[in-house]
Amino acid sequence: MPFAYLLFSNPHQYGKCIDVRFTPIRVVCNNTLTLSLSTASKRAVRVNHATAFDAELVKETLGIVHKKFAEYKEMAEFLGSKRYSIDLLKEYYKEVFSHTTVKKGVENVGEVGKKREMTNNAKKCFELVGSQPGAEYAEGSWWQAFNSVTYFTDQIQGRDAENRLHNQCYGKNQLVKTNALDKGLKYAKAA
Repeated sequence: MPFAYLLFSNPHQYGKCIDVRFTPIRVVCNNTLTLSLSTASKRAVRVNHATAFDAELVKETLGIVHKKFAEYKEMAEFLGSKRYSIDLLKEYYKEVFSHTTVKKGVENVGEVGKKREMTNNAKKCFELVGSQPGAEYAEGSWWQAFNSVTYFTDQIQGRDAENRLHNQCYGKNQLVKTNALDKGLKYAKAA
């Protein structure tokens, strides 16, 4: 069972500990919190209420600081070192924000094929690639292309700030960003 979520639980009660752990359960209510806290986790830290909370020590104990940051830094430097062409950038956005449609003139009406034009979201990212915050870093690179997707999904797309926050963490935009990173790495490796 994969432990995909990090739970930080502070009961704010005398005699109870702060509990930080990896868990396979996405905590959304008291029932899932209780289930998550009762699940055994090899990577968990409990901090007594009488001691000062040291975030760096907790991260180090959980083993998440150095490994994750090293992986992220390596990926960012790689994407920043590889240049895109305009044609490949457009293809990248088409893949990240793809949609499907029924092919015309095909015997099997249920057969699905990819549209070749860019979606509205893809067009917006293409327009933002040079003007997003931080666009001056690694200009013309796949890092800049990936950041245009994250900026668009996290800061622009959605009805309001609450909707954007929900979609960043739990909704479809989390998957869009993961897909954008995977596609960006694929294009960067081919460059």
